[in-house]
Amino acid sequence: MDTEGNANEDNAAVPSYSSAERDRRWNLAREFMQREGLDALLVHGEHEDAGPAPFAYDTWFTNARAGTTIVFPRDGDPLSLLPMEMFWRDYLECERRGDPLWIAPENIRAARDSAAIADTLIELGLSAATIGVLGLEPAAPWHPEGILPYQQWNYILTRFPDATFTPVTQTMSRLMLPLSAEEIAVVRRAASIGDAMVTAMVATAAAGVSECEVYAAGMAAGYVRCTTPAAMHLYSGPDPLARALPPWSYRPQAPRILRDGDVVSAEVFANVGGRHTQHQVTITIGDPHPDLLRAAEVARATYDAGLQALRPGRTFGSVVDAMRTVPEAAHGWEFGPSLHSLNPAFVLSGFPADATKHIPGADVYPPEPDHPTIGADMMLEPGMTFAMEPNYVFGRHLAYLGGTVIVGDPAPLELNPYTAQILRAEGTSK
Repeated sequence: MDTEGNANEDNAAVPSYSSAERDRRWNLAREFMQREGLDALLVHGEHEDAGPAPFAYDTWFTNARAGTTIVFPRDGDPLSLLPMEMFWRDYLECERRGDPLWIAPENIRAARDSAAIADTLIELGLSAATIGVLGLEPAAPWHPEGILPYQQWNYILTRFPDATFTPVTQTMSRLMLPLSAEEIAVVRRAASIGDAMVTAMVATAAAGVSECEVYAAGMAAGYVRCTTPAAMHLYSGPDPLARALPPWSYRPQAPRILRDGDVVSAEVFANVGGRHTQHQVTITIGDPHPDLLRAAEVARATYDAGLQALRPGRTFGSVVDAMRTVPEAAHGWEFGPSLHSLNPAFVLSGFPADATKHIPGADVYPPEPDHPTIGADMMLEPGMTFAMEPNYVFGRHLAYLGGTVIVGDPAPLELNPYTAQILRAEGTSK
């Protein structure tokens, strides 16, 4: 495992973005507006504390803090509308330190409420324009009806009856998904940090150790490597069947103490400069249950099928179909989706609603419909990143495996083979 000293030494070579990367993105947006007949883009970014996979579309344009609104006229540079004065103070401090800034001070506005957006549109002569909007369309699973606040959007529609507003989240997301070489370097960095976080968790997990200690070890390994990972999901027990923040993180209660025969089931979210990787973690303490090993074999075979299918020129749906042939031939059940995009997250594999049939006591909860694949028609291109996270259950024993994979040319780039397997705890029992 990397030592803290090695981590600090590695931090000296953290990748960054050049002005060429800024120009590449802005030119892609301008070409998109020209092609689609748009006069401007209005981009609503989700707040920086919004969760493990925020829809921070604004940061793609700004390379700055999430939680701003962008107005990007086709024939000009983007303007950034900030939620509070602390944001422009960040800009000022970064400039004093010599950090490169993409948004010039004259293109910053002090608020992003309804009135500020309206004033900006009027200032740019867009009162009767055709404007593409990022933030109106569903963003599964957190925002089934979009991320733009209703009152704000209703005000804009009322204030500008002569303007035409067109939802472009899906089309712009597909434009953003193929990463540049600079972005791939950042994703590689995030992936290596995620592996270091998991390695620290494996080294800490043992009978007699608190869940909190395992959680803290993983997060600390991320922090020391110059990033602030999103809060990971973690459950433990002999056969945990949940995927969420640990209960002690959202209500006052003591964490579990790990026992021999337990499983630590976690989802780790690494993040470097707004480029995300995900890591599916199944750690066993002591000898794993035979049903867990059987489930892991199915999950691993599903993972391998996904690697074989993830090729440029294929559709996302065809990769999902190739992966699903494996669990469909087994005799257990699927816990959740096995594949979704990252950077940004907007296409998601479907799966049957088997949990309600197989988990004792589930029948008293609302019925769960089968989950369709979202974005099945999207054509794969080199540079697209995906969380490949196959999972399978026999009885109550869930194996969740996988990590982040990039579409290559022609073969995919597997960033996290470490977590595409069952991991054995290395810690010593207390």
